[in-house]
Amino acid sequence: MKLPIIKGIKKETAVSLLAVVFGLVAGALFMLMTGNNPFAGYAFLFQGGLMSIERIGNTLATSTPLILTGLSIAFAFKTGMFNVGAAGQMLFGGFCATAVGLTLNLPKPLLLTLMLIAAILGGALWAWVPGFLKARFNVHEVVSTIMMNWISYWVVYYTVPAYFKGEFLETESRKISDHASLKVAWLSDLFGGSYINLGILLAVIAVIVISFILDKTVMGYELKSVGFNRFAAEYAGVSVNRSIILSMMISGALAGLGGAALYVGNASNIQIGILPSQGMDGIAVSLLGANSPLGVLGAAIFFGLLYSGKGFMNAMTNIPPEIADTIIATIIYFAATSVMIEKFIDRIIRRKRGE
Repeated sequence: MKLPIIKGIKKETAVSLLAVVFGLVAGALFMLMTGNNPFAGYAFLFQGGLMSIERIGNTLATSTPLILTGLSIAFAFKTGMFNVGAAGQMLFGGFCATAVGLTLNLPKPLLLTLMLIAAILGGALWAWVPGFLKARFNVHEVVSTIMMNWISYWVVYYTVPAYFKGEFLETESRKISDHASLKVAWLSDLFGGSYINLGILLAVIAVIVISFILDKTVMGYELKSVGFNRFAAEYAGVSVNRSIILSMMISGALAGLGGAALYVGNASNIQIGILPSQGMDGIAVSLLGANSPLGVLGAAIFFGLLYSGKGFMNAMTNIPPEIADTIIATIIYFAATSVMIEKFIDRIIRRKRGE
């Protein structure tokens, strides 16, 4: 069934846009309550991420892991799964990429290929366990993915100091070499010396591939059918258990790739004792993007813009950077309560139709 549209905009898009508007309005109210000018605050917030080609590059780099984790969670949502384990999958995938980069000494193209494969397989493996438990024993994936997050945390916590300890600190790994990094001079120079890297290209390719899989392939149709109604899908001959495991593995592979983008792209080593926040932020990106690959791309870049600009806003206006976090939280709240916004949109549509 086609969704109603408002002036050519689909309802899901309208809901996301309204969630952003409500979040920005709430942020303006918070700025007023702290005695600050919201117009100046927003001007510096967006300037912080867009005022120069270098800052645009940094915004895109900040957005890259969010694109991949948001895509990971959106893919799971589309196929009827709730993957709360993107943080652990991201961490383990990034650890696998880092381990390969610190162990092998190969030409950069070959080494990067092996590192990305390791990240994808690491994330897929970490998601296979909850998928198998769901398919075989009907263990709820929310519980098992959360547990896998902490298993990943402790595996990295003990393995990095034991085998990849940094030269000066035990709390981080050795730094990867330039030929093991996703940073490339031509791309960084193109964006004025920013820390943008090949991860953004991988993220865009992932968006295109996942969109194609979901909309144009038999596998995507089967996975979505299991998400809509697993019993009807099973009656139609779809292997439900296989689809559940495959869905989780693809979701985990995307999160693992996000780990590579973070740890060997934006950064140059991996620190212990930290679960990457991008794993949980991916849930917000997925919600705001209406679980659509293109929607996730736009939502991740918007969040990346807020993250990049909040420090500049604080420096120029003394508005607390937590205001930007509050804006994001409010946007998430309205995106999560999209049912109320949809009812509001439906009411507008009925009034226009005179119903």
